[in-house]
Amino acid sequence: MKTKLSLAVASALLAAASSANAGIVIPAGDWTLDIGGVVNAYYTHTNFSGDTGAAAGYGALFTGSNALSGGNDNDRSSANITTGLLPNYLSVSGKTRQNDVDVGFTISINPGASTTASGNQGPQQENRQAFLTFGDASWGSIKLGKDLGIFASDAILNDMTLLGVGSGAGGLAGNTTTTGRIGTGFIYADWKSQVAYSSPNWNGFSFTVGVTQAWNAQNVAGLLPPSATNTDRGGSSPAFEGKASYEWTGDVAGKVWVSGISQKVENLGPGLGDERANAWDIGTTINLAGFGLTGYYYDGSGIGQTVQLNGGFDAAGNDRDSDGWYVQGTYTIPGVGTKLGVSYGKSTLDGNSGEIFNEVEDKMWTVGAYHPLTKHLNLVAEYSDVKSEINGTPLGSFEAKAKTVSLGAILFF
Repeated sequence: MKTKLSLAVASALLAAASSANAGIVIPAGDWTLDIGGVVNAYYTHTNFSGDTGAAAGYGALFTGSNALSGGNDNDRSSANITTGLLPNYLSVSGKTRQNDVDVGFTISINPGASTTASGNQGPQQENRQAFLTFGDASWGSIKLGKDLGIFASDAILNDMTLLGVGSGAGGLAGNTTTTGRIGTGFIYADWKSQVAYSSPNWNGFSFTVGVTQAWNAQNVAGLLPPSATNTDRGGSSPAFEGKASYEWTGDVAGKVWVSGISQKVENLGPGLGDERANAWDIGTTINLAGFGLTGYYYDGSGIGQTVQLNGGFDAAGNDRDSDGWYVQGTYTIPGVGTKLGVSYGKSTLDGNSGEIFNEVEDKMWTVGAYHPLTKHLNLVAEYSDVKSEINGTPLGSFEAKAKTVSLGAILFF
């Protein structure tokens, strides 16, 4: 696929076993423009069950997997027509070669496919990409602008729910996306302002390093247990991110990668000083004769559980430990192209000494079928079973569940 729509879309095309195809390519003087995109929509039905954590003051910790959407959706069902994990995309990229330098740009708009209220078409739109690149195959390339973050990017790019819905269909209906496996196996890479360098490809090995926009973590008063959320841009220092990977081809093809992030965290509260948030991950994906296997693990302190820095620190300004993992197996039916997949993963956030909870754990099973009706259009059927638990509170444990069936289609152009 020649379009530079995004790494996520390219990965989704590979996941669907679609053949390589060009976008809408337009010669324009010294430039070659490439217009591409994604359109997707799904009917979803979610059954919620479990404890009412919000009534006891613990509902905020259920938002990691949206199993209770803040603790208020127990014992009910919800039917929605919504966008999946990928938003709708319209992307324009351009490239040219000038003074022995490859120069390019990408700008995208990302509207949702659902409505929020009668007679109200709210601004359900994101602008995920706006960056320029310059470089050469001999020494690499430099990116400046907004694009997918570096840490944990390969985790989401290899998630089979990238073509579908995963979790969050009930709690995030009306938004531009659902959450897929975010928060139930990996942390969201996010779309970040950045300055990054990517190396050439040396026989399958490559790396990327960069400075990216840091986030502040500020305490939220009145929540039990105390929580912290990334509410605004960071302070005096950027985040530092990097990843390295090795990819090989052949009868047994695959990829192995590692990545990491470290950033100074300010404004934790009056008199609390500054801390650091750190995380690293490792993953691999292997493909053989139609079978695919992916394994992934991350570990961090102060990084949170779902969105970076969300819940990463307690009210005293101490970092909380977190980790997570997922495994995924797929099989593509020969001659038909339908990809069948099953995956399981969980994310855990540990409470600190003195807090009134020991652990928050979110986990999810997903089974899915992804059928390429044409080389551009995929039909999708998924079932996801999410379970959120808060353990070690004075009132015992709380548990919430969300079971979602989703049916729809995703079109790439």
